Amino acid sequence: MSSNSNNRHDLVERNVGLLAILIIIAISFGALVEIVPLFFQKQVNEPVDNLKPYTALQMEGRDLYIREGCSVCHSQMIRPFRSETERYGHYSVAGESVWEHPFLWGSKRTGPDLARVGGRYSDEWHRVHLLDPRALVPESNMPGFPWLAENVLDGELIQAKLTLFRDQFGVPYTDDQIANAKSEVVGKTEMDALIAYLQSLGHAMK
Repeated sequence: MSSNSNNRHDLVERNVGLLAILIIIAISFGALVEIVPLFFQKQVNEPVDNLKPYTALQMEGRDLYIREGCSVCHSQMIRPFRSETERYGHYSVAGESVWEHPFLWGSKRTGPDLARVGGRYSDEWHRVHLLDPRALVPESNMPGFPWLAENVLDGELIQAKLTLFRDQFGVPYTDDQIANAKSEVVGKTEMDALIAYLQSLGHAMK
């Protein structure tokens, strides 16, 4: 029996293709065991108690955050380590992100994490910072975004966005919120929208 066992090991170790297939099977099985249970956990699939849907203006700001590539340099994921929670606040939990599509957790921090930035600074601070970051943070390497103050929102797609998030992702928007969405954003600048989005971040865990 020992001889047969050794022969099987030799067969696997000398056959690179077979070894690769077995490694993939082992990793896949381990991943399934770790990931599949998460699909059925309440804290992963249900929003935290204080979570509010984005307003129409905040939703427009979120799209601008994506368009301008902010998630390339800023994460929105606070890890459960003392060094992170002392700097940024309560660690991130899955229930904060159940209505996020796509997720904007990010992984790179050229700039600080923004998961709890809402309410930390005034609207005017954000406005000046987005126009000229070095006016407030001299060592910053963040570019300015002056066009945000010039571009005006027309709100043409906002009702469709909110409807999609309600019907496809279960975000609890009411008919009145969707009906009034365009009037909420039309005439506002992209700067107004992005600041509104930033000020909303982390509100559920305050």
